[in-house]
Amino acid sequence: MNDITLIVLSAGESTRFIKKSENTKKQWVWLYSKKEKSNLPLWRYVTSRIKSMYQFKHTIITSSPNELKFMQKFIQHNETIVLGGKSRNHSILNALKYVSTKYVLVTDMARACVPKKMIKRIIKSKKSADCIVPILNISDTVIYNNNTIDRNKVKIIQTPQLSKTKILINALQKAIKKNIDFTDDSSAIKANNGLIKYIKGSEKARKITYINDLKFLKQNGCLKPPTNITFNGSGIDIHSFEKNKPAILGGIKIKSDYGFKAHSDGDVLIHSIIDAILGAIGAGDIGDFFPDTDSQYKNINSTILLKNIIDFSSKIGFKLINIDTLIICEIPKITPYKSKIISSLSKILSIPSYKINIKATTSEKMGFIGRKEGIMVKSIATLKYKNLFL
Repeated sequence: MNDITLIVLSAGESTRFIKKSENTKKQWVWLYSKKEKSNLPLWRYVTSRIKSMYQFKHTIITSSPNELKFMQKFIQHNETIVLGGKSRNHSILNALKYVSTKYVLVTDMARACVPKKMIKRIIKSKKSADCIVPILNISDTVIYNNNTIDRNKVKIIQTPQLSKTKILINALQKAIKKNIDFTDDSSAIKANNGLIKYIKGSEKARKITYINDLKFLKQNGCLKPPTNITFNGSGIDIHSFEKNKPAILGGIKIKSDYGFKAHSDGDVLIHSIIDAILGAIGAGDIGDFFPDTDSQYKNINSTILLKNIIDFSSKIGFKLINIDTLIICEIPKITPYKSKIISSLSKILSIPSYKINIKATTSEKMGFIGRKEGIMVKSIATLKYKNLFL
């Protein structure tokens, strides 16, 4: 009976993981899917894997605000992405607004290798309690507050967990009113006097919390690193000249009688690099991130925008390899500033200077550039997936 909705929680900030992962969130650990013969981010891989184990009526995935639009590119049939909340409880409630089924299966996308047998055990028990919870026994000695306790009374709770939808909604709403942030569904339901059934979990359903967990799952044959491919993106930006405005290129002030007309500071070089990076990772263009209709970007220093894009690309699992740019103008003269611009970009992009190339030419006095009305910059960026399984 098609009476279960799947919720995949993928809105967290991965604070424990990101410290050791070159600034990449675990949702965006890229890996190779043998079934799909493609590289996928972890959240997509986990979602597709669990969906293949049961015919869910609907699948709902939570996302952080900065990543929602990019995640939309990976959405498949009968899936919905919703904004996560400020806590796990809020994120689940946001997803539950779209649930119409009697039951809901909630999983953390960090459980990458949940076996099909475990999913079957959970679903088979759905009518026996308000919440079905997989657990593991403890095999080592356990100490609590410096005292040894009976390990037979200690269990490890896992996800996915299957709950009756209305009971889970009620439990989470009460938890939020009391300002209690439960770390799993069963705790909220149990605190609301719900009936919990504990069933056998699986060692294979290990949660990815730290980067070493990836190495463990790789060694056990569950996950495979992404293939070593690169992505190229191009960017082009054009600005007319404007009197009484500073001329800024690559974050460096250029001696000129004219600046570059724009909503921001007009750094045409950085704008083209931003578009090149976004093109390589398939994330739209500069206007999608920093619309010129938004007053907060009025006269903004474009180095701030570039840092934002570098941070975004890093968090979703990409590493910048190199940048190649071509500046086309009659004025100002670029050559005297090349080394300063390269040094500036190297710091912003966090790549060595030798991986940044700047070329400058004129239009041989043809067109608007030849008439000294404006400037154009073309950029190419090369990026690759980060391999965090090393």
